[in-house]
Amino acid sequence: MEEDTVKRIGIIGVGEIGRAIVVGLCDAGERSPEVFLSPRGARTAAELSSRYEDVQVCADNQEVVDRSEVVIIAVRRQDRQEALAGLRVADDKIVVSVMAGVGIDALRQTLATNAPLVRAIPLPAVRERASVTVTYPPHPVVDSLFTYLGGALPVEDEAAFNVFSALTGTLTTHYSYLATLTSWATGHGIASDDADHYVRSLFQGVGRALSDQTRTLHQLAADHETPNGSNERIRTTWFTTASSQALNKALDDLLADLMGPGSD
Repeated sequence: MEEDTVKRIGIIGVGEIGRAIVVGLCDAGERSPEVFLSPRGARTAAELSSRYEDVQVCADNQEVVDRSEVVIIAVRRQDRQEALAGLRVADDKIVVSVMAGVGIDALRQTLATNAPLVRAIPLPAVRERASVTVTYPPHPVVDSLFTYLGGALPVEDEAAFNVFSALTGTLTTHYSYLATLTSWATGHGIASDDADHYVRSLFQGVGRALSDQTRTLHQLAADHETPNGSNERIRTTWFTTASSQALNKALDDLLADLMGPGSD
């Protein structure tokens, strides 16, 4: 990392996202920051500390806070009281919360600190430094950190942040869609390994097409189908107005939950 970036980063909660952040920071072949991990997620924390010389496991969460300039809180929403109760966070720290559905006001009440608080939505691809992370409110140190991990998209209000947070809830639906395609092919006599290999290859190509930002998503769809062709047939018979409305409702319900009592 560049010399003017943060030198000491703490992570409370070493699950999938916490692990991805550590790998993204430490696998670049450059001088990485010191990383201090909570004992929560002990197996993962121990594996990361043995893998990277700049990663250390702390005795407790307070030690993580005390030794870090930037503290990333990556525990589950329902575990936050247990993990954060009683922590003393000095005002010169920077706290980054990746907890979905926990607003700035609620987090400040829990931590009882005047330190800058920033929400972020890092995705697992930060491990390859290949994922844009939404942040709120904008903060130069935090945005620089996530720019290094693939890109930062700061937003100016918490309502917009919650919309982006809801969008991330569609990720595993995409994987399940691909698994359904594979199962369908297997049901028609295709070897499961062959079906899996082909579906992965098919949609990796879609992923590469998404990097072409000169075309809108609607244009990409149109460019990949011919009138009365196979793609148009599946799109119009499966992704109907009713299914689109159902998806919108599911997203609206999720957004309402993210903006509910736990967020403010």
